[in-house]
Amino acid sequence: MKGENSNQSISYWKLFNAQMHFFNVLSYFLLFGCGLSLGVILSFHLKNYSLALHITQLPLSTRSASTLAQPPPSQPFNPVSGTSHGDRIGLTEFLEPPHVMHDMDDKELLWRASLAPRIPQYPFHRVPKVAFLFLTKGPVPLAPLWEKFFKGHPGLYSIYVHSDPSFNLTEPEGSVFHGRRIPSKEVEWGNVNMIEAERRLLANALMDYSNQRFVLLSEACIPLFNFSTVYSYLINSTQSFVESYDLPGPVGRGRYSRRMRPQVTIQQWRKGAQWFEMDRDLAIEVVSDQIYFPVFQKYCKGACYADEHYLPTFVTMKFANKNSNRTLTWVDWSKGGPHPAKFIRANVTVEFLERLRSQSQCQYNGNATDICHLFARKFSPDALYRLLKFAPKVMQFHE
Repeated sequence: MKGENSNQSISYWKLFNAQMHFFNVLSYFLLFGCGLSLGVILSFHLKNYSLALHITQLPLSTRSASTLAQPPPSQPFNPVSGTSHGDRIGLTEFLEPPHVMHDMDDKELLWRASLAPRIPQYPFHRVPKVAFLFLTKGPVPLAPLWEKFFKGHPGLYSIYVHSDPSFNLTEPEGSVFHGRRIPSKEVEWGNVNMIEAERRLLANALMDYSNQRFVLLSEACIPLFNFSTVYSYLINSTQSFVESYDLPGPVGRGRYSRRMRPQVTIQQWRKGAQWFEMDRDLAIEVVSDQIYFPVFQKYCKGACYADEHYLPTFVTMKFANKNSNRTLTWVDWSKGGPHPAKFIRANVTVEFLERLRSQSQCQYNGNATDICHLFARKFSPDALYRLLKFAPKVMQFHE
């Protein structure tokens, strides 16, 4: 009995050892499999890392050649500069003014026009030009007279025309007015949007870095002297020409609104002719004004007639020492009323034109002179024939 129990114990022990051996072998196989898998995975990652490191350490010339072989991505177009961001721009291209019919709105236009270099010396040969700014309702009916005035002086002037948006006629290709119309908005007589139009004209002209002097004209204006005289008078002037005076009474101080305080007080309120002439520095200040012009936009409405008060007030407040306080455009107010006299064909004679040229006395650069007005208005379209007949002889236009 005892021997039988002993044999059974030995059998159980052998069976237990056999099972343990099997589990040990199975465990080895599992560990081997895990190790093998781990080794394959690590080998794969190390291979990729080595390849990436090799690419990173390639010589610069090899990578440059590879980069150059790829087609360049398309560059977005910049509507402000008129070029794509990928174009290489030198000074010549930078100085080239955009076409007058651009896509900038007023905010973008005034911002760009307000940019000014702070180094006074120009790094290029600059021939100063006079910008002639025509504020019109439609066409310029006296254009043939102006054509004679500008003839023979290319490169010394620029022309900009602000007309009613409803005007769609195109000037002939040979005309100096062809393609010179700027993006325009509706203008009402006496309304503050007339000042907006003037600032729009100035801003467009300022984008040409060669423009040094800026003169505002209407379709009813004529020149009183030849181009050489006008150019020399303006380019050599040490002052701007914005008429400004203090006028008591209903059509002067009576138009002031106390709501303009504190930016503009009654003591600072001025009146003057709309037709200005100014240098580049003052033009930049006008288009950059963010303090006084908004006050006029808000409070100078209706019978206030902002076009007669904004510039005279602004210039006197901020730049009086640079201003002559007179206008270069002659008009006849002797008949009274809200508008000056209009001259028709019968009024135009040699004697009349001569009288307009030298009937006044004024100061120019600190010296007395009888050349006080370079332009005159208002001349009707039917006066053109006699103007073309007499003006070239009186004004000695270039032939």
